[in-house]
Amino acid sequence: MKKLLVLGVGNTLMQDDGIGVHAVHELLKEKEDWPQVDFIDGGTFTQDIFYLFEEYENILVLDIVRAKHPPGTIFSLEEKDLRKDEKQMLSLHDIDLLDSLGMAQMRGHRPYLRVIGIQPDTINWGTSLTPPLADAMPDFLAAAKKHITDILETR
Repeated sequence: MKKLLVLGVGNTLMQDDGIGVHAVHELLKEKEDWPQVDFIDGGTFTQDIFYLFEEYENILVLDIVRAKHPPGTIFSLEEKDLRKDEKQMLSLHDIDLLDSLGMAQMRGHRPYLRVIGIQPDTINWGTSLTPPLADAMPDFLAAAKKHITDILETR
């Protein structure tokens, strides 16, 4: 079983919604630093890729989080922090994520999950991040790198 999958999700045609995908592409530039880690652009993330979860001990998802905080606020969430109810504050991708984890569990393996999220500013047509998220990208990447290192050292 592989140690860690870093999954960037979002729609790069919808401004800040694509930050997870942009981040995973930036991390791929440093892939040689973590040869035991797989990095995948999950796009808008559907349940169709749940089978990937069966191959990993750990999943680190990079995505937006709508939590009524200032744009650029970074969150570190574990599976227990994700909710699937009418008060859902996370992005729609996280709903698919919970479904995918459930499907992987039904097939015999549920990996350890962590989400690094960031509060978006604007989700509208456009391929560039808004200034608050572009400014926060270095911190978002640093948070992801810290979690990658922590997961590789402890799990």
